[in-house]
Amino acid sequence: MVKSRFNGILLIIAGGIALAHNLGYLRIDLGHLLRVWWPAILIVVGIGFFFSSNR
Repeated sequence: MVKSRFNGILLIIAGGIALAHNLGYLRIDLGHLLRVWWPAILIVVGIGFFFSSNR
């Protein structure tokens, strides 16, 4: 249940950022951010897997 909520929140945040960028509210380069921050994204996903229960 917690993992599905985490995944849902993550998708909502990613969609909101992408929508704000497409509408011109954010003046950032998403490609550049992903190229720079991909290791942090992997760490966060790994922590999420680590603390998720396999029950």
